[in-house]
Amino acid sequence: MSVLFTVSHKTPVGTLSLIAREQILLAAGFNGLDPLVAGLDLADAELGFKSVRTIPVISDLVADYFDGDLQAFNGIKVRQPGQDFSQAVWKAMRKIPAGKTMSYAELAQRAGSAAAVRAAGSACARNLIAPIVPCHRVVKTGGDLGNYGYGLNVKQALLKFEGAL
Repeated sequence: MSVLFTVSHKTPVGTLSLIAREQILLAAGFNGLDPLVAGLDLADAELGFKSVRTIPVISDLVADYFDGDLQAFNGIKVRQPGQDFSQAVWKAMRKIPAGKTMSYAELAQRAGSAAAVRAAGSACARNLIAPIVPCHRVVKTGGDLGNYGYGLNVKQALLKFEGAL
């Protein structure tokens, strides 16, 4: 019987909580486990949870990122529930290099629908795997930071850490 692993890691921008099924990250965020659990696919959530000290591979890659290897997140496999366009947005988001930003409009275009800027923004807001799926790298046209579910101070800190600000 499979079980979901949970862990929290201290980072320079706050405590990052993770939920994984084997080697696939299902949720990550800076507001604790409860909001992450609430966003999981029901089939995953029903498996139950086990708190661990580290999640093999994933915890190491998170540590590597915060130690300065800004490409480390690219090695983490992810999966989250969402409609086709949201999936396309998250896939496009993962292609934004560390140290760069992209506008919501460009993100919508790269996800396959230039007219769906609001839907791209909604997909960012529903992203369950931040900062590994890097919604912090998405900004308003013109460069204003826009919103971030974990607060603008965290978004700014991540972008400064990556050299984008």
